[in-house]
Amino acid sequence: MNPLERVVRSVDRAQQRFGPAAFVFGVVKKFGDDRAGSLAALIAYYGFLSLFPLLLLLVTILGIVAGHNPSFAKSVEHSALSQFPVIGNQLGNNIHALHRNSTIGLVIGILGLIWGAQGAIQAGQYAMAEVWNVPGVVRPNFWSRLVRTLLMMGVLGVFLVASTTLAGIVSFATKGSSITHVAGVIVSLLLNVALYVVAFRVLTPKQVRSRLLVPGAILGGAGWTVLQYLGVSLIDHTLRHTSQVYGFFAVVLGLVAWMYLGAQMTLYVAEVNVVKANRFWPRGMVQPPLTEADERVLVAIGQQGKRRPEQRLSVKFHREPLNGAATVAVPSPDEGRPHLDPGVAATERGSGLRPDPDARGPAEEHTDDDGPLAG
Repeated sequence: MNPLERVVRSVDRAQQRFGPAAFVFGVVKKFGDDRAGSLAALIAYYGFLSLFPLLLLLVTILGIVAGHNPSFAKSVEHSALSQFPVIGNQLGNNIHALHRNSTIGLVIGILGLIWGAQGAIQAGQYAMAEVWNVPGVVRPNFWSRLVRTLLMMGVLGVFLVASTTLAGIVSFATKGSSITHVAGVIVSLLLNVALYVVAFRVLTPKQVRSRLLVPGAILGGAGWTVLQYLGVSLIDHTLRHTSQVYGFFAVVLGLVAWMYLGAQMTLYVAEVNVVKANRFWPRGMVQPPLTEADERVLVAIGQQGKRRPEQRLSVKFHREPLNGAATVAVPSPDEGRPHLDPGVAATERGSGLRPDPDARGPAEEHTDDDGPLAG
């Protein structure tokens, strides 16, 4: 063992013994195991493509519903754009309502916008299923995902109206008072936490219990609130005096960076839920040896690949001591997975969520006997 490896292993042992550090490293490690950075990029990509159609749809519907009350439409529009403090004003200056002379054209346009804008929410559902390592055989089908997508759009609409109403109440009740800013931050924080709770429940497969989604939702609401106010500071100090051409590129790059940062933060807090629910810590910084949590994570990732009910998956590990002694095959741990409802787990036992010892046979069992599963 060289001196550098000796130092790294000493640090590894220290972080495994210190609970908070072990938990944080477990979250970071799980984020990497799930390739969540790529999932965040996918959400940001579809979010970028769907943002303008969604805002266009919002402005058009507000113009129809508000009628002779343009102040209400402006307040809701301002509330929506305030979720993107870096580039919200610039977006508002370039989004205009659809032409409303043709009812048929408007209906077709709205339906097309809904269909095109559902990509980001579909990507979010896929990311949550990956983060929770839900086997493909029990994931929601296309129609179920589509219903969840429409439901999520409705949730976002209700959130915008609620945020506008509450912000108006707080502003009126505390007008001229020094506590206006603090009250606004508290209201924004509570709304963001509520949005994350509902969004996690809508986007996450039903096999995951609702109560397990709350810790990450609280962190996510707090994190999104901080990002909003950091964005205000950024626009005040960075983009205020930009030229027209530079400002155009700043809006585009700022929008992409903002959405990617928000997607990454969301997936990190989702990983907090997964690691806490399944006790996926402490994790090892260097291998071998694998910790018990390492093995359980790799088992979950391996069984995530199940695609058919008649398919059987089995994961085994070959533990090799550091001194080069002979390898010893050790079966993967067959422990309960606390993020699953008991009824669902019982019906799916032997269907890929956990190995079924009574159903193994030469034609059904597929074992990795050549080395540890890399996921």
